[in-house]
Amino acid sequence: TQGTILPAPNFNPIMDAQLLGGALQGICCEKDVLIEILTQRCNSQRLTIAEAYRDMYGRDLITDLKENLSHHFKEVMVGLMYPPASYDAHELWHALKGVDTEEKCLIDILASRSNMEIFQMKEAYVMQYNSDLQQDIDSETSGHFRDTLMNLAQGTRMEGYADPSTAAQDAMILWEACQQKTGEHKNMLQMILCNRSQQQLWMVFQEFQNISGQDIVDAINECYDGYFQELLVAIVLCIRDKPSYFAYRLYNAIHDFGFHNKTVIRILIARSEIDLMNIRQRYKERYGKSLFHDIKHFASGHYESALLAICAGDTEDY
Repeated sequence: TQGTILPAPNFNPIMDAQLLGGALQGICCEKDVLIEILTQRCNSQRLTIAEAYRDMYGRDLITDLKENLSHHFKEVMVGLMYPPASYDAHELWHALKGVDTEEKCLIDILASRSNMEIFQMKEAYVMQYNSDLQQDIDSETSGHFRDTLMNLAQGTRMEGYADPSTAAQDAMILWEACQQKTGEHKNMLQMILCNRSQQQLWMVFQEFQNISGQDIVDAINECYDGYFQELLVAIVLCIRDKPSYFAYRLYNAIHDFGFHNKTVIRILIARSEIDLMNIRQRYKERYGKSLFHDIKHFASGHYESALLAICAGDTEDY
């Protein structure tokens, strides 16, 4: 794993539950204690703490966090308490059912998850909201953007299979799709990007460059627009290098949108035990400043402390 949050050694869920109870049920909430415990335990340990908390106090830890905290700090602390699949389901539900559909959230999650992660997320979605993810995508989005999301949500990408003999053929179809732009071509484009294995697509992208003299991302950006274009590019970038994709998304969220809190929180929590170390590395290589430095510059208070604890900086990151 290349995460920033690892299982805590000498883990004692009963002691942690007691400390959390004291922090939450005192006259004023001791937020530093919450940060110290919840950002320094891995997800399975946090779930064990929640069980110990329920046994000890007869109360639900997530409910108590929601009642005692507010704003973005609450979103971070509560987000940490969901198992990964449940957190993805939670974010997708709010992206689809909020006042406005949050297309970028749908793109981030569905373009980057494995078949297994998508399967678990769909199960969690039904359990939590008594609703079907694919039906909700169908009713809340439209056009080729919807079709591509629906395809990704099936979780049917081939795994580990690569056939050099068909790579050039697929590349030619992609190139034609960028030239012709008919409905049928768009369907072929998204079918290849959503269903071919990662290994196969690496070869397809190389063949595309050979045929067209152009990088596939540049071709998609030239030929398409809107959320359909953003989703196609996200799929390509995630196939190539997921940490680079998330570094790019974090940079945009921090700099282009005046610190888009939801995006920053979602990516830090979702990637904290997977590849956040790699994301930090790519961020610094590409943008010159560390992720730690940029969060410190834009966030404040306990919210800042919580994000920095998840990000886990080194001395040179300040």
